[in-house]
Amino acid sequence: MPEPLWTPAANNIKHTRLSLFQQQVEKQHQQHFASYQDFYQWSIENRSDFWESLWQFCDIKCSKPYTSVLGNGDDFLAAKWFAGAELNFAENLLRYRDNRAALVSILENGERSVLSYAELYQQVNRLAQQLRADGIQPGDRVAGFMPNIAQTVIAALATSSIGAIWSSCSPDFGVNGVVDRFGQIEPKILFCANGYYYNGKTIDCLPTVKAITEQIRSIQKVCVVGLTTNAPDLSRIENAVNYQTYCQNAAIDDLQFEQLPFDHPLYIMYSSGTTGAPKCIVHGAGGTLLQHLKEHQLHTDITRDDVLFYFSTCGWMMWNWLISGLASGCTVVLYDGSPFANQGQLLLDAIDREGISVFGTSAKFISSLEKAGIKPRESHQLTSLRTLLSTGSPLSHENFDFIYRDFKPGICLASICGGTDIISCFVLGNPNLPVIRGEIQCRGLGMAVEFWDENGKRLNQGKGELICTRPFPSQPIGFWRDTDNQRYKAAYFNRYDNTWAHGDYGELTASQGVIIHGRSDAVLNPGGVRIGTAEIYRQVESIDAIQESIVVGQQWDNDVRVILFVVLTSGHILDEALVDTIKQTIRKNTTPRHVPAKIIAVEDIPRTISGKIVELAVRNVIHNQPVVNTDALANPEALEHYKNIDELKL
Repeated sequence: MPEPLWTPAANNIKHTRLSLFQQQVEKQHQQHFASYQDFYQWSIENRSDFWESLWQFCDIKCSKPYTSVLGNGDDFLAAKWFAGAELNFAENLLRYRDNRAALVSILENGERSVLSYAELYQQVNRLAQQLRADGIQPGDRVAGFMPNIAQTVIAALATSSIGAIWSSCSPDFGVNGVVDRFGQIEPKILFCANGYYYNGKTIDCLPTVKAITEQIRSIQKVCVVGLTTNAPDLSRIENAVNYQTYCQNAAIDDLQFEQLPFDHPLYIMYSSGTTGAPKCIVHGAGGTLLQHLKEHQLHTDITRDDVLFYFSTCGWMMWNWLISGLASGCTVVLYDGSPFANQGQLLLDAIDREGISVFGTSAKFISSLEKAGIKPRESHQLTSLRTLLSTGSPLSHENFDFIYRDFKPGICLASICGGTDIISCFVLGNPNLPVIRGEIQCRGLGMAVEFWDENGKRLNQGKGELICTRPFPSQPIGFWRDTDNQRYKAAYFNRYDNTWAHGDYGELTASQGVIIHGRSDAVLNPGGVRIGTAEIYRQVESIDAIQESIVVGQQWDNDVRVILFVVLTSGHILDEALVDTIKQTIRKNTTPRHVPAKIIAVEDIPRTISGKIVELAVRNVIHNQPVVNTDALANPEALEHYKNIDELKL
C-alpha cells in the first residue's frame, strides 16, 4: 500500500457525521462494520435499509410518510423510491430560520453581501408569492439566465417551493446555446441579470436576453436583476420587470410549500451539447435532496458550523450541489467572476476572510496555481480550511503533491467524480479514510460502482468502464419529452443490459480507491491498446514549458495515432529539444504506446462553458467533420487552431 499523504486523526474519526451514521446503522440493523469497505458493501447489498436509515439520520421533512422504500428492485427504469412520501425540496433547504449567515455573495469587483437564514426565507417567500400570483403552478418551468448570486438561489428555491421546475444557464452562454436548451422546455418566466463582471470587464446581458425572448415565445415575463446598475433599461425587452420591484409587489403570508411526491421534477439539467442537441435531463426532488445530504454530511462531514464554497457557474451541476448545503444549515459562499481574478488570489483571500472550511474548485485551478508558482500556505493563513474538493477533470498525482507541499498540509483532499447525469457523485471523498496520492478516496455509499471490460466482465484490477449495477435515488426521472424513454435508455443502458454505463474510464485500486483516466468516448486506441487521456495529461503537464494540453486519436493508415496539442507557457517554443523532453517523459513514465506520433503547439484549447476540455470536438475538426452546437463552448474560436494543419497530413 502506498504511504498516505494525509490520515485522519483517530479522535476526529469518532465524531464525524459518517461515524455517527454508521453507529446508528449498526444499532438499528444489528451489524458491525470493521471498515468503510464493509459498510459500503452492506449499503449496496441492503439498499432499502441503507437509504431508509439515511432518510432518518438526515431528518427529511415530509408531510406524508413513505409506504415503501424501493419498489421494483433492481430494474433501473422501473425503480420506485419512497413511494407515498410527499415533501418539498425548498422546505428542506429552508428548515433553518435563524440569524446565522445562509448566503455570502461575492462578485469579482469586490462587492459582497450577506443573507441570514431568516432573511433568505423571507425573500424566497416574497418571490414565491409573486410567482403564484402570476399563475405559476407545479410542473411549470422557470428558467434562469443568471450569474452566481443570491437572487439566483432565491429564484430556484421559490420555484421549487411551489412545485415548478427550475432550469438554469450561466450568462456566458450564447443565444443559440440558451435557445437550444430553454427552447426545448418552454419556460414561462425567465430570470436574468442586466450584466455581470468577468476578468475585469462588465458584460451587458440585455441584448442577449432580448434575442432569447424573441425566439422562445413561451416566456411570459422576464424578471431582471440590476446587478451592474440599480435601474437597468428594460424598455427594449417585452414583458420585462425589475426584480426588486417584482418582489416588493407580493403579499406577505406564510410560505406554503407545495407537498409533492418524492420523484416530482425539481431540476432540468443539460448535457454539454458538443456532440448534438443538448439532452434535457430531469432530476427529482427527493433523490436530489437525499443524495446531496449524503454527500455533504457523510462524505464531506458538513455541519451547521461549516462554511462551504464551490467555484461554479449556474450552468454546471456543482451549483445545484452547492446550494443544497443549505439543507445542512451551513453558510454557503457564492462567487461570480473569473476564478483567476488577481491570479487566483481573490478566491484564496475569501478562504481567510469568510472562514471557508470546505473549498471546492477544479483540477485546472489547482494546476494553474502551481504553474504560476503560487504557494497559498506562504501567502495566506488558511486556518479555517480542512477539506479541499476538486472535480471537472482528473486530478493528477502531481496536483496531489502540490496541495500537500504548497497549499496546506493536514487537509483532506477529496477528488470527486460524477456528473450532470446523476446530479451527484459515484466516487468521492471520505473524512474517515486516508488520502493516497493520485486516488479518489472511495466509492459513494449506496452506489454499486464497478469497472468492466469491453465484454461486460467485472475487473478487480485494470482499467475499464465505470458502471453502476443497481438503481440509486438520484438517477434521472428521464429526459424531457422522451415519453417512451428511448433516448434515456440509449444514453446509459444500451451498452450493458439494465446496467448504468457512465462514460468514464478508470480503475479500482488495491486500497479500494479509484483513479479516473478520462472520458471513455475520448479513450485512445493505438494498435488496439486503450489509453485514457488523463494518463498522458499527467505526464505532459508536469513539464514547466507546457501550460496545458489536449490529446486525440487520428485515424491513420488503418490504425489510430496519438496527436498531442500543447499550449506553451510564456517564453517557451516547441523546438526539437522540448519535443524530445515530452516524448521521453511520457515513455519513461507510461509505455511506448502512449508516446504521441505528432506534437503540435496551439494557442488555445476549446472548453465547455463549465471548463471541461472537449477532445471530441478537436477530433472532429482534424478529421474535417462538423462540430455541432459550438455555442456550448466557452471559446469556440479556439477550434480554428486545429483546422487544416499540414503536419497532420504527413
